[in-house]
Amino acid sequence: MKNVIFAINITLDGCCDHTKGIADEEVHEHFTALMREVDLLAFGRKTYQLMVPFWPDVAKSHSQTKAMNDFADAFDSIKKIVFSQSLDSAEDKNTRIVRAKPQDEIRRLKQEPGKKILIGGVAIPSQLIELGLVDEYHFVVHPIVAGEGRRLLEGISLQEELQLKLVESKLFKSGCVALRYLKQ
Repeated sequence: MKNVIFAINITLDGCCDHTKGIADEEVHEHFTALMREVDLLAFGRKTYQLMVPFWPDVAKSHSQTKAMNDFADAFDSIKKIVFSQSLDSAEDKNTRIVRAKPQDEIRRLKQEPGKKILIGGVAIPSQLIELGLVDEYHFVVHPIVAGEGRRLLEGISLQEELQLKLVESKLFKSGCVALRYLKQ
């Protein structure tokens, strides 16, 4: 069975807004390495539209730093699904739109052979976490107190406390800390 990985940048006060973090070389290298462990990326519409067309364009132009170009290449090469009721078509060549409930599609995909599934964003992952469908958590904690912004699991009521086991941590020069947890 495939594992589902949830990965996100988060501030010290729990903000998951992509504009609040430090997008330096080490952070991009970290997420590039993570993407090389998976064969599918899954997002909701909002996260997808934050990523596409920006990263596929960078993959074509290689107009950014080496770490960003490598991230773009990895992102561009992986199959993607977007959970959306409103998108008519996907801009990215490796993307398909899924109109089914995220939990139904993820349960089905977990049964297929292959590598891990990486999910991103806030709303869809929060729903999948609530249902116990996430196996692994990767947080890059940024040394920033944002004071405002979207929080993980907003509006979600967990049936029971989620127990995680820290299996890896890494300190970046910027003060960011990458934490990897497994569901117990």
